[in-house]
Amino acid sequence: MTLKIAPRTPVRAKISSLGTYVPPRVLTNADFEKMVETNDQWIVERTGIRERHVVDKGVATSDMAAEAARVCLAKRGIKSSEVEAIIVATVTPDMSFPATACLVQDKIGAKGAWGFDLSAACSGFIYALQVGAKLVESGAHKKVLVIGADTMSSILDYTDRTTCILFGDGAGAVLLEPCDEGEVGLVDYLHEVDGSGAYSLQIPGGGSLNPASAETVANKMHYVQQEGQSVYKYAVRKMAELSENLLERNGVRGSDLGCFIPHQANKRIILSTAERLGMPLERVIINIDRFGNTTAGTIPLAMNTAMQEGRLKKGDLVLLASVGAGFTAGASLLRWEF
Repeated sequence: MTLKIAPRTPVRAKISSLGTYVPPRVLTNADFEKMVETNDQWIVERTGIRERHVVDKGVATSDMAAEAARVCLAKRGIKSSEVEAIIVATVTPDMSFPATACLVQDKIGAKGAWGFDLSAACSGFIYALQVGAKLVESGAHKKVLVIGADTMSSILDYTDRTTCILFGDGAGAVLLEPCDEGEVGLVDYLHEVDGSGAYSLQIPGGGSLNPASAETVANKMHYVQQEGQSVYKYAVRKMAELSENLLERNGVRGSDLGCFIPHQANKRIILSTAERLGMPLERVIINIDRFGNTTAGTIPLAMNTAMQEGRLKKGDLVLLASVGAGFTAGASLLRWEF
């Protein structure tokens, strides 16, 4: 296999460090059996989830994001003051404004850095990864912190068994830096949105269309609402489609990949995509059983799982893929460089 790397700017971006955080409190399927009409077997068979982590009251997205960022920077051995830009992918910001990135910047002491939030739901991390990469590739910055973090427990109706069982809380951060000589880093990506599916997975209340009111609260419009079948069908089709197209245009087959790290929304979606790509299952990272769907946090959390299990090593060619509300979808190809 010869990797086709398109001619680009002489500066390439790579992931140089990774840090993650999940809150210590765990909700198991057995816990949900006491809360809603469901059972462990039903949840595991349909989603692959056995447990998920949730924050205690008073813990916000910025807290988890800051913890993940601190771990990431400590592993790299650099001070927070060296970070030049911070991008936080989240759909559960601490508040409408200021941006969560501002709160993270202050909490980790990244003086002089600028930043912003990116909202793309479950595709948020891989979207933010590419935005951060462009800041490095342009030569504008040498150290960009990209964080995926969501406190999904803050927007769930725990009487709705169709949604509350699916999600957990968590965060992951990566540091992007220029590649050293001989390194490849981030290779290519394909991103896509399809707004016709916007109302299939949404929180209808709280924005400019339906500002918060007694009526929106009474109608539970500030919680996640999902048309499960339409979301599932789109995710199965689009995750595989974008992944196949991205690999094909870079001269890569699924069997060439050292690791496939997909968004952790549903085990059946992951297995369907892996089969279509011809990926050996031992190279497919699945940790949804331990964390559930942490939205923008799933891919960095899965990266960490892959490293801990010895299934992600320096030099590996890695495929990331995700589908989320919007609809948003994306796939990224990269060489793991640390």
